[in-house]
Amino acid sequence: MGKSKVLVVGGTGYIGRRIVKASLAEGHETYVLQRPEIGLDIDKLQILLSFKKQGAHLIEGSFNDHKSLVDAVKQVDVVICTMSGVHFRSHNILLQLKLVEAIKEAGNVKRFLPSEFGMDPARMGHALEPGRVTFDEKMVVRKAIEEANIPFTYVIANCFAGYFVGNLSQLGRLTPPKDQVYLYGDGNVKVAFTDEEDVATYTIKGIDDPTTLNKTLYIRPPHNILTQSELIQKWETLTGNKLDKISITADDFLASMKGFDLAGQVGVGHFYHIFYEGCLTNFEIGEGSEEASKLYPQVEYTRMDDYMKIYV
Repeated sequence: MGKSKVLVVGGTGYIGRRIVKASLAEGHETYVLQRPEIGLDIDKLQILLSFKKQGAHLIEGSFNDHKSLVDAVKQVDVVICTMSGVHFRSHNILLQLKLVEAIKEAGNVKRFLPSEFGMDPARMGHALEPGRVTFDEKMVVRKAIEEANIPFTYVIANCFAGYFVGNLSQLGRLTPPKDQVYLYGDGNVKVAFTDEEDVATYTIKGIDDPTTLNKTLYIRPPHNILTQSELIQKWETLTGNKLDKISITADDFLASMKGFDLAGQVGVGHFYHIFYEGCLTNFEIGEGSEEASKLYPQVEYTRMDDYMKIYV
């Protein structure tokens, strides 16, 4: 069998553009949905044109035009959706229901990977408001996929290093603090961190693999399962600079939610589940699931020690 033809929806986004790059690198005939809704967003257009230069095909299609979506998915074997589900960018998870309808009508797609790439929504039924909407909506999409009997893989990528490692997991910033760092509780809850390029590589490795069919693929490389304290220690070793640690209790952290706008409140809730509850690592990967670094040991994933070096 030849390699699957891949359509990426949301290809100009944070994870999407990496998945396009990984798909091309693995030798897949790669298509990217070009939506007329980009209007005058020149940055998105230039990203799309750069894909074209690298060998990707651009397909025009709109979520407001069902036939255009059906025509787009009919040209490929695998559809990967990477539309944003975070409130500080754009929150478009339920738009995917239109894509599910198109895939169902087209009837040719061998695998659909919806926009997941974070925490496992199936494990977040207890999540706090207002952030639980992210998980609830992802589960609505999953239900539609499964009811339509569309073959799927759900990719759980945990904490992107760009948002959680360079800043030592500090809420509201992306760069490392200079003098003091806030610790969530005692800072000893295990968290799974992932390099975004590796997320894309593992995702593409999984699309033609029968092992991942109708399963959840967790990206939880063992060397990148670290506590916040271990992350800070690695940074201090790298820089030779000791930071003052200020511990925040769970109650105080949750009380801080009141001072934030909606996007901030969502962030506080998600951080609480990750850093106090340990929702990314407090379970074994069991039946119906696989772990990417075990399935694809040939991928030399980036360790967080190395990832941090660019910030020095």
